[in-house]
Amino acid sequence: MSSFIQRLKNFSLVRKLVYFIVGTASYPGLALVNKLKISGAEQLKKLPRQNVLFVSNHQTYFADVITFLHIFSAAKWGKKNRLGIPYYLLNPFTKVNYVAAEETMKGSWISRLFTLAGALTVKRTWVKGAKEVRKTLDPSDTRKIQRALEKNWIITFPQGTTKPFAPGRKGTAFIIKQNKPIVVPVVINGFWRAFNKKGLKFKKKGSLLSVKFKEPLMIDYDAPSEVILEQVMDAIEQSKKYMMMGKHHWQTTNQLS
Repeated sequence: MSSFIQRLKNFSLVRKLVYFIVGTASYPGLALVNKLKISGAEQLKKLPRQNVLFVSNHQTYFADVITFLHIFSAAKWGKKNRLGIPYYLLNPFTKVNYVAAEETMKGSWISRLFTLAGALTVKRTWVKGAKEVRKTLDPSDTRKIQRALEKNWIITFPQGTTKPFAPGRKGTAFIIKQNKPIVVPVVINGFWRAFNKKGLKFKKKGSLLSVKFKEPLMIDYDAPSEVILEQVMDAIEQSKKYMMMGKHHWQTTNQLS
């Protein structure tokens, strides 16, 4: 079944149909039930159609990714920093993949549906006791991401968890060093307040959801992985510096975004 799904998601028509279904179902929650504030999306039009890596903090399993897909599709139709009427779902932007943990995408039919929307499932770094056993991506996962970058944009969440200020995973830095993509940092907020952990049910209506696209990073691809990862984590405002600012920073940012 999993191999069948993998083949299906390579067909543009299938992915467009999934985008239409998911997009139509999720639009009210983003634009009507809650308020979505987008900034920096005007630069999306300037980016090439391949080898672009979006790095973002993570607050729900699915609502974050769904919002990215809405924004990319709206930008394709020339909308800047807004969604507007969702006619863009009739012909959405489909040259995008997103990295997701393999175990997250197993089980429910909803997870399988989201897999068809362009998920690149990877094995998580795992820990045995207090010791991290695997620090980098599985070689097959690395090749999967490399092939996708050659054709598409990719969204990845370096922390691999919705827990705020969790440390970034070295696999992200490895991808950057190996493929030398354009790296666009994104900072999101408000999703944790509006939705449950999966991002499929409302927790608090009337919330402000903010998505801020920053300028592409100037990266020294020859720098050590630790240096690149630190730069990424600072750009998505999940570094120790931002953790020291504490809860007040995130509350203020969400109010002013």
